Order: sequence, then structure tokens, then C-alpha cells
Amino acid sequence: MITPGLYKHYKGKYYEVLFCAKHSETLEDMVVYKALYNSDFGNETMWVRPEKMFHESLMHEGKEVKRFEFLTSQSENQV
Repeated sequence: MITPGLYKHYKGKYYEVLFCAKHSETLEDMVVYKALYNSDFGNETMWVRPEKMFHESLMHEGKEVKRFEFLTSQSENQV
């Protein structure tokens, strides 16, 4: 299971994980998250990615890195 909160993508951009959902055909766990920046796709675009892929590590500039690094949970961000 994924912890909702703030994550940093290995390329440097920030995302907020909102919740997990199930794929309607495969029942695969999917992560629903939004970009915390403006892009060609719009302001704070929503995305979905298989949870397994979200947690993957990959090679970047000769090093193995996590695709997304967890920073803080939603409960830690509430004041």
C-alpha cells in the first residue's frame, strides 16, 4: 500500500499522492497522484500509475534510484 503525501520524482518534480484505486479490468493497484507544477497538460494535472511501477527503482546517470521518493505524509502537512 502507498502512503498518501508528498513525493519527489527522480527528475526533480514534486507530486502529491492522493490515494490508491483498483484497475477495473485487472484489479491491479493504481496510484492516483497530481503534479504540483504547471505543464503542457495543464495546472496540477492528475495522473495514474500502477503501484508496482510507482515503487520501482531505475538507473539514472549511472546510479540506481527510486522513481519516486517519499517526503512527507498528508497528516504531517496538516496544520
